[in-house]
Amino acid sequence: ASQSRDPWPPELAAAMATQMSKKRKFVADGVFYAELNEMLMRELAEDGYSGVEVRVTPMRTEIIIRATRTQSVLGEKGRRIRELTTLVQKRWQFAEGSVELYAEKVANRGLCAVAQCESLRYKLIGGLAVRRAAYGVVRFIMESGAKGAEVVIAGKVRGARAKGMKFGDGYFIRTGHPHKLYVDNAIRHVSMRQGMIGIRVSIMLPHDPTGKTGPKTPLPDKVVVHEPKEEIEYQPM
Repeated sequence: ASQSRDPWPPELAAAMATQMSKKRKFVADGVFYAELNEMLMRELAEDGYSGVEVRVTPMRTEIIIRATRTQSVLGEKGRRIRELTTLVQKRWQFAEGSVELYAEKVANRGLCAVAQCESLRYKLIGGLAVRRAAYGVVRFIMESGAKGAEVVIAGKVRGARAKGMKFGDGYFIRTGHPHKLYVDNAIRHVSMRQGMIGIRVSIMLPHDPTGKTGPKTPLPDKVVVHEPKEEIEYQPM
């Protein structure tokens, strides 16, 4: 592909031109995603940032930003998203017009761990009591249709001694492959007056055959009992 149409950052494109090994390419992709995610997380924390997806097409690189308040991400007349596009383009030296940023609204923010973790973070910064803030988040997650929820807050919560507090509700799986499929995790750090506090929000998503609000794959221990078929009585010949 010509330089103007190359969707990759130049350092990545140059390495790919000289036949980059598969291992190096995966590492380079991972580093790009991690740095981009960190930048957007700091920039869009107040707008309910919930993650990013990078799609590479032959013509351009598409970056889809998931957020709860998409209007704030776009800005007035799309000004903010254009600023972010320029920022990404300059930082990773993309060619002009080879990178596009889009904003996508999170369908159900109650089932998004990142959005709930940020919400809890702002509640704590605002001075709300730890227990009240945590139980409020847990209740909101459960009301949004989650199977289970867990919130862990660790640090100098009250007094000089650091401790960890756990708040949970519902059904929660902690091991095996279902944990990878069903549990959505998010970790944030809150800088409080007394020191740093760590918060972790874990949500056990519900099973959804359409795959919109949760995983398509049912839990392995789920047993479906079918209705018995009607017995047909055969008459003797």
